[in-house]
Amino acid sequence: MRRERREAEFTEFYLTRRQALRRTAYVIVRDWHTAEDLTQQSMIKLYAAWPRVRRDTVDAFARKIVVNECISHLRRRREVTMGHLPDRAQRSPESPELDVGAALDMLPPRQRAVVALRYLDDLSVVDVALALAVTEGTVKSQTAKALATLRTHVSALVLAEEPR
Repeated sequence: MRRERREAEFTEFYLTRRQALRRTAYVIVRDWHTAEDLTQQSMIKLYAAWPRVRRDTVDAFARKIVVNECISHLRRRREVTMGHLPDRAQRSPESPELDVGAALDMLPPRQRAVVALRYLDDLSVVDVALALAVTEGTVKSQTAKALATLRTHVSALVLAEEPR
């Protein structure tokens, strides 16, 4: 009976939180398939630790596992070079578009994780610090650096916010 209850609790958690965790993983790794794989790997690790996890901190623990899996994946990733560049659509100068994916790709993995947790998951500085096992000052400095990088390189962001 105890195992059945544990599995029911985990299944309920998984069904309610998987999409949010996958979305966080996507912001960090920038690929939906990889985000799905990493979320699944994270859930396997969470399931193994489930009997030891405190129910009041399970969300933070799950996010920490997902973020760590994503950052580890990005560190292991090997770039594949192509013989030619793929065709890209041409943008008209009258309608600038913001490529959020390209903007996030400018950030190192840890800064991308901080941005994902702060602005996508809407966590406080304290919660992000706990999720990443860093100090609050590190979260603040990584957020400031990430936003400065985005402001510097994404001039289309300002243009998109201006009324037409």
